[in-house]
Amino acid sequence: MRLHVADHPLVAHKLTVLRNKDTASPTFRLLVDELVTLLAYEATRDVRTVPHTIETPVAVTTGTKLSDPRPLVVPILRAGLGMLEGMTRLLPTAEVGFLGMRRDETTLEAITYANRLPEDLSGRQCFLLDPMLATGGTLVAAIDYLLQRGASDVTCVCLLAAPEGLALLEQAIGDRVDVKIVVAAVDDHLNEKAYIVPGLGDAGDRLYGIV
Repeated sequence: MRLHVADHPLVAHKLTVLRNKDTASPTFRLLVDELVTLLAYEATRDVRTVPHTIETPVAVTTGTKLSDPRPLVVPILRAGLGMLEGMTRLLPTAEVGFLGMRRDETTLEAITYANRLPEDLSGRQCFLLDPMLATGGTLVAAIDYLLQRGASDVTCVCLLAAPEGLALLEQAIGDRVDVKIVVAAVDDHLNEKAYIVPGLGDAGDRLYGIV
């Protein structure tokens, strides 16, 4: 497992505004979108490409294009939906799958309630979107779900991570597959309710309201 923390002043600025409890949902959604685009830049550094010959107005040249099969972007519902547009803005040719998972607030275990994914993910580069890597249970379950379908190259894009969640991922995933975690920041710890501290609260509620 590889961890990349995006160290950039714009990332830090946008994250600070996101953390503010007084930031309204419309502004929160806009900032998540912008922040994810910045994180996507880091997350796609290893995206697979092939040489591609084109003709410019002046001469023939060889450039680069994304290789097949196309990357797959998978937001974890519901909060991951708020990250989708920011990611696909940088990867417009990617396919999009959906994985519905929620955390049981009593056991803290991840429960899968919906999926819309290809049956065979062999050879696909997969990008999982989940705002908060807290306990790590949901992300581990999502990664395992992709691995069961043949994926071997998974990048997880999160706004924030907790040390406890990263430790669980390291223990569960290790080096058996190529998994990369891209985050804006690693926070201090989880509280007794398994919320990231200082964190930014419940990302889903702040994106869409309490339903």
